[in-house]
Amino acid sequence: MKKDMDKESFFISLFKSRYIGDDAAFIDDRLYSKDLFCEDVHFKREWMSLEEIAYKSMLVNLSDVFVKNATPLYALLGVMIPKIFSTNDMQALYSGFKRAQDEFGFEIVGGDTIAGDKLEISATFISKADHPIRRDTLQIGDILGYTGSLGSVKRDLEKLMKGEEISKESKFITPVLRIDFIKEAAHLLTSSIDISDGLSKELSRLSEINGVGFEFTKALSHDELCSGEEYEVLFSCKEEDIEKIEKIADKVSTKVTFFAKAVEGSYHSICKENHFE
Repeated sequence: MKKDMDKESFFISLFKSRYIGDDAAFIDDRLYSKDLFCEDVHFKREWMSLEEIAYKSMLVNLSDVFVKNATPLYALLGVMIPKIFSTNDMQALYSGFKRAQDEFGFEIVGGDTIAGDKLEISATFISKADHPIRRDTLQIGDILGYTGSLGSVKRDLEKLMKGEEISKESKFITPVLRIDFIKEAAHLLTSSIDISDGLSKELSRLSEINGVGFEFTKALSHDELCSGEEYEVLFSCKEEDIEKIEKIADKVSTKVTFFAKAVEGSYHSICKENHFE
């Protein structure tokens, strides 16, 4: 494995497709995306109801769709269903999937199921993207910003790992997707990516694919930099468009924080890897 390359990046690098490298693959006017949501990796069953688990599994997939300024059309589900699940348990899972389908307007058109010991959900989305926002279009001089607030998911996860309870309003249970902000601001954004593995990790991805570094203009805490599963939007824009974006953010009641500028150089994540060590 190449020096300084994590296992995830190394494995992905083995596949030589020109469509790999973003949150989703853009082919013609369609966007194809997939995410896994696995017990004892992303959640424990005692932390959330089965309906909440199924619903969140759809949200983490839809985050990749909406951050690219795309509209979800169809989904294929793969579900490993624990052998101990009753028909009531499966009905609860269905309720979570159906809730997302009804709320966001896509159609679940097929997939596969298998029996196992743990609950694992894989979803593939096919979406329409007339004017997609990419992650490889960031340029030196662009300003970096993010939506919402960062850090609460990391703190809530730490509580759960200690056996403590968290609020049902936690973003760990139900991520907040910034759909209105993306739709309104898309024409002003030079790149975008959702914050699934922590702000610092997403910055390292932007750095690698665009060949830039970052000059921080705002001090950020370790929690803000390393909190994963936030599903807020990390975006870039031209400096002259900051005021326009702030007005859009006010209009759609979304907080935005500008914190860095793209410069020559490189950036490496300061955070521990979420899924591979």
